[in-house]
Amino acid sequence: MSRTVEETNRRMLRARDTMDRAYAQPLDVPALARVAHVSPGHFARTFRATFGETPHRYLQRRRVERAMFLLRETDRSVTDICYEVGFGSTGTFSRTFSDIVGRSPRTYRKEAAPANVPTCFTKAWMRPND
Repeated sequence: MSRTVEETNRRMLRARDTMDRAYAQPLDVPALARVAHVSPGHFARTFRATFGETPHRYLQRRRVERAMFLLRETDRSVTDICYEVGFGSTGTFSRTFSDIVGRSPRTYRKEAAPANVPTCFTKAWMRPND
């Protein structure tokens, strides 16, 4: 692997790590491109080539994964969870959640009772495929 490819991968990982840590914050492509020290257009193309999905879709998926956990493990309202994980409206949250998980947040909560199994199995089983 060339030095240039390694540096590009490091920059993309830095931006992805930022999304993983600050998923609830308002992150857009220009902000993430600044983290990676590249232009917004180059960032969007390179991120997709590196990770197989757009930065926006990755961030949505991370937010939905966190929402899935909160829906399973807490009694908080769907609306509270929506805003806590970084969505700006309940409509967008419900639509995105349904697109990724295959059912609405309320239906998911009813069907996903917490089980007494190791966390690593739960995470692998409950991770969305999209």
